[in-house]
Amino acid sequence: MILVSACLLGINCKYNGENNKNEEVENFLKDKKFIIACPEQLGGMTTPREPSEIVRLDGYDVIKGKTSVINNQRLDVTKKFKKGAEETLKIAKLYNCKEAILKEGSPSCGTNYIYDGTFTGKKKNGVGVTTALLRENGIKVISEKELDVK
Repeated sequence: MILVSACLLGINCKYNGENNKNEEVENFLKDKKFIIACPEQLGGMTTPREPSEIVRLDGYDVIKGKTSVINNQRLDVTKKFKKGAEETLKIAKLYNCKEAILKEGSPSCGTNYIYDGTFTGKKKNGVGVTTALLRENGIKVISEKELDVK
């Protein structure tokens, strides 16, 4: 069973109320069992919502309590991101997911890069909170951009 970011399959759960529908992901999953999740909604955030970014570090550091996730109004939303990651992990365990395909760049789901916390559109190497927690629990996480590598 594969866990998949809901936005990649056309669910309007992105921060701006839209989605990141990806035909390559849909085609890849055609003959596979999968389950979808949106960590940010599972953490109690609304859709739409203010965009959020991880301050300075990355998702591993959020889990360890070394940094925060803030939205563009400078409100701390760390607890919601951590709760969303924990709920997503529960789903992954419940369905015995060994792999996940998550949305690159997201403060929850980024697998190789995230935005740098300045809300200026600058990216940096790092992972989102959910990706970090899933990887810490032995789940292989890739982004939609890495499907051709499989």
